[in-house]
Amino acid sequence: MDWKESLALGKATDYVSTYTPSLLQAVPRQYNREHLGISANNLPFKGHDLWHGYEVSWLNNKGKPQVALLKLTVPCDTPNIVESKSFKLYLNSLNQSRFGSVEQVSECIAADIQQVVGGAVTVILGPVHDTRWQSYPNIDGCCLDGLDIEVDAYQYEPGLLKRGVEKVSEVLYSHLFKSNCLVTHQPDWATVVIDYQGTEIDHESLLRYLISYRMHNEFHEQCVERIYSDIMQRLKPEYLMVQALFTRRGGLDICPVRASALDFSPMSRQIRQ
Repeated sequence: MDWKESLALGKATDYVSTYTPSLLQAVPRQYNREHLGISANNLPFKGHDLWHGYEVSWLNNKGKPQVALLKLTVPCDTPNIVESKSFKLYLNSLNQSRFGSVEQVSECIAADIQQVVGGAVTVILGPVHDTRWQSYPNIDGCCLDGLDIEVDAYQYEPGLLKRGVEKVSEVLYSHLFKSNCLVTHQPDWATVVIDYQGTEIDHESLLRYLISYRMHNEFHEQCVERIYSDIMQRLKPEYLMVQALFTRRGGLDICPVRASALDFSPMSRQIRQ
């Protein structure tokens, strides 16, 4: 049986409103990485998957509803990712469950996610009025979207990538990225950020390459690792960070980031999220 058939994704499901950790489903990262030639024992990048949750609610011990915003960080060296629909269903299962404190909820979520992904994670729950959630800083870099280019490739094409001759250090980004869910083929929208040092990447070729994902079917985390691998293998920068700030679906967004060094600086969430 195809592993995708075991997922709740793309199927009609009942919404459970009492705590049910068994709703969470794991997807081994290696399913995609083996196609990219990436070994689980020798990852060519550092990074994490940053999730934001906007629809987290539970009851306190008096039965009063509580709401919070969630930030979940999953290191990229965990053996599994969390399937996003299962995570939404799991969070919904907290809705009519009682917890003594926000700390208890946070610890519960962390323990359950760690069990699924196979490694330590970080969970932060904060009040909706916390100003940390209200900032949408501009990306300090060059936006590619104004380039006046002709485009005719909407299926993944790594051969579009080209490089120049000058040595540079720059941040490039585009809001035009679209891919599709591996299982349901529903559209996924993102701002993609490329921070690199080395021989310059031809800007027009990079924009065409990112647009070529428009009809491509893959999970968020897999797209980012594919972009990272293509740029690293074909253009050979001295340093590289790739981040995708995906828009939310069902109250969750995912922002995977992969970098060639530990001291990378991921971008903050954008207004579309």
